[in-house]
Amino acid sequence: MTARDVYGFFRSSTSYRLRLALAAKGLDYSQRFVSLPEGAHRTEAFLAVNPQGLVPVLCEDGQAFTQSLAIMEYLEERYPEPPLMPAGLVERAYVRALSQVIACDIHPLNNVRVLKLLREDFGVDEPGVQRWYEHWIATGMASFESMLSRERRHGRYCLGEQLTIADLCLVPQVANARRFACDLSPFPLSLGIAERVEALDVLALAAPGRQADAF
Repeated sequence: MTARDVYGFFRSSTSYRLRLALAAKGLDYSQRFVSLPEGAHRTEAFLAVNPQGLVPVLCEDGQAFTQSLAIMEYLEERYPEPPLMPAGLVERAYVRALSQVIACDIHPLNNVRVLKLLREDFGVDEPGVQRWYEHWIATGMASFESMLSRERRHGRYCLGEQLTIADLCLVPQVANARRFACDLSPFPLSLGIAERVEALDVLALAAPGRQADAF
């Protein structure tokens, strides 16, 4: 049996993505909790695992893997069943594009460290931080929604009836948007997909509130 450790934080959307992928693949792992509010990601011990000081990190067979999308693609290549990427070249590009709308266009701008910088270095007050967060959620989710609508490849999930990494990126972003009380009503296709994915029994234990470090 492969020894597999995951370093993460319950509320981190990137950690959530990885937990969803592992659950969808049916892969067991041991959790190594990294408290971001307490600065555990900046400790010498954690930086020895990931010099970027970011979660998640997957450690498997003596190798540390970083960056959530890269880890998910690694898992897909090493453990191809059940697949989280489609077989077709065009469909794979579509799934990657949707995933990157979340992972590259929304998440980096609303990351905790960015919000902290706005508050502490630029003196932005809480209403201003909230407006920042809502703006990038609205902008990014509008792009995601328009891609779903334009491509007409969606069904139960972002790509018809196949669960893919695009769905696993969408769910944590929707969860974070809800936590910040963002209006998601303009994005019914995206919201409906996220809710259907969240309802899958196989993924239930990956939810933030089900993690041992949740508070």
